[in-house]
Amino acid sequence: MKFLQSAPRFLFFTGKGGVGKTSVACATALTLAKSGKKVLLVSTDPASNVGQVFGVTIGNTVTPIQDAPGLSALEIDPEQAAEAYRERIIAPVRGLLPESELAGIAESLSGSCTTEIASFDEFTNLLADDSSYGEYDHIVFDTAPTGHTIRLLQLPGSWTDFLAAGKGDPSCLGPLSGLEKHKQVYAKAVQALTDPTRTRLVLVSRAQTSSLSEIERTYLELNQIGIGGGYVVVNGVLPPAAGDEDLAQALRAREAAAIAAIPEAVASLPRDKLDLKPGNMVGIPALESLFAATSGADITDDAAAVPEVEDAPLAALVNEVELDGHGLVMCMGKGGVGKTTVAAAIAVALAKRGHAVHLTTTDPAAHLTETLHGSIPGLTVSRIDPEAAIEEYRSHVMETKGRNLDDDGRAALAEDLLSPCTDEVAVFRQFSKVVQESRRHFVVIDTAPTGHTLLLLDATGSYHREIARQVGDTMGFVTPLMRLQDPAQTKVVLVTLAETTPVLEAEELQGDLKRAGIHPWAWVINNSIAAAHPQTPFLQARAASEIEQITKVHTLTDRVALIPLLPEEPTGEEKLSALTALSAQPA
Repeated sequence: MKFLQSAPRFLFFTGKGGVGKTSVACATALTLAKSGKKVLLVSTDPASNVGQVFGVTIGNTVTPIQDAPGLSALEIDPEQAAEAYRERIIAPVRGLLPESELAGIAESLSGSCTTEIASFDEFTNLLADDSSYGEYDHIVFDTAPTGHTIRLLQLPGSWTDFLAAGKGDPSCLGPLSGLEKHKQVYAKAVQALTDPTRTRLVLVSRAQTSSLSEIERTYLELNQIGIGGGYVVVNGVLPPAAGDEDLAQALRAREAAAIAAIPEAVASLPRDKLDLKPGNMVGIPALESLFAATSGADITDDAAAVPEVEDAPLAALVNEVELDGHGLVMCMGKGGVGKTTVAAAIAVALAKRGHAVHLTTTDPAAHLTETLHGSIPGLTVSRIDPEAAIEEYRSHVMETKGRNLDDDGRAALAEDLLSPCTDEVAVFRQFSKVVQESRRHFVVIDTAPTGHTLLLLDATGSYHREIARQVGDTMGFVTPLMRLQDPAQTKVVLVTLAETTPVLEAEELQGDLKRAGIHPWAWVINNSIAAAHPQTPFLQARAASEIEQITKVHTLTDRVALIPLLPEEPTGEEKLSALTALSAQPA
């Protein structure tokens, strides 16, 4: 493995949910420990299953892995870290401010910015404090800090003074207000991250176009703040042991095409390919096999015992959506699960049934025109440009909030608006315009704002509260947030894969949305091998490994669609139309 050669002290593994970065990180830590090194494996992933992989309970304390001498693990719980972080900020003013103001501060600290910074706060000592963790030869991180988080840490403004003077809205100011006293420690941590002799970035991907595009985006983002020297690991490549049934041959062709078209920015990086395994990466023997080629001997005798999955075609969801005659359908989920494809399939089906449909995306990585391959009568396609939305939002805030500030105040406000946390709020303003159209016809949106964004907008007096103040009790009004909260007007569809991490992440997203008063309407499990009814023992073993997650999804929602893994990418009108006619039962 190229990424393991002359490994530095710190190794960071990053990639989309479901690509196998936890498995690769765990196997790396185990390999280094078996070579005689003392290794600490650290997870900052909110959907971490490091404990499950090793079969032990791991928490926020260093835990030795008994069956792997030299290896210890630590799981940083992002929610616990965020709660402790919030308390450190709020405690000094508790009793000095009214409860309503304390609640507002707590809400401004409830989102992903705070969680990321709090997690980084927790493992900063691992990077900057050799006295506590100097005994370890290697520290392996599952889920690296994003460029987003590190840019926040690098913002130089005095946020505590800015907030105290009442000179701004807390888009990112809440979490940033707690950073001042830790600036020196953070600086040491960032210095370690940007030193290639001390830190190695490993970008984990699947042999899929969207997954490879994501590692390019991450790599370029981290390059902007000085983290370079990355390595690429393409995980889960279908091996010869998977056999030669039509599905296997088609998947190999898809993977080969994706790897051949790997984005230019990461194409020249050192690259390793890891074979897909027939079972889940749970237990030390499984981890020890990850870096070896897959053979027929890896397939157990009972692999073919795959329970039948329930027939749950996407067409059934489309039928229910159509009954309303108009409305908003939002396809949400983590990157790489197929949101764009599902959104396009729903939109095409409604248009072909004679309805006027507007299909749009807020995802900067989405390519709806490539997915559709041309125009379809009744279907309008657009894209909300995040960069244009952000620039417009910054100008608006500087012209309004910044109008009466002094030079220092305007400079501080301008700096806050450069923070990535303002991006979601900016896109929401454009998104709100599209939402209004759903009163007249169908609007299908690929990638909507997160529950955190909606809560922040509502709690800080942005759109919803501003309208409420202006209108008062004199007349009725409906804001975009209220429309999203109304199940008669909006149907939120969560898209996932039948794998542990994507299902956990979708479950967390559902909880976040419910906090904002939005209750997801349905789940779609995409690219299911079990629903494709494979014939060879290898793919049957993979199908069997999905059943637990499919069962779990049924406990989280009462409306599920199951889309089988297809031999060809579902692009173009014909294939997208076929997607809404597929059954989960064999022909």
